[in-house]
Amino acid sequence: MIFWHTYILKSLKTGELYKGHCEVLERRLAEHNSGKTKSTKGGIPWEIVWFEKFETREEAMKREKYLKTAAGRRYVKFKLYL
Repeated sequence: MIFWHTYILKSLKTGELYKGHCEVLERRLAEHNSGKTKSTKGGIPWEIVWFEKFETREEAMKREKYLKTAAGRRYVKFKLYL
């Protein structure tokens, strides 16, 4: 079965968080760290600090969208920085 992931990366350079979704998590992290993603190029290197699995891309996208809202940012702060 194929899973989709919603993930949060943290820049080891700036401390910035990046939220996204993908099918193959390890490949996507490699893309971020190789500079292929314009929006994360300045924060290389990145590490995965959190992820969730979903059965459909739509579910993963919905979760990513939520994490980018004010409520989602509070949730992330609570989960990652207890």
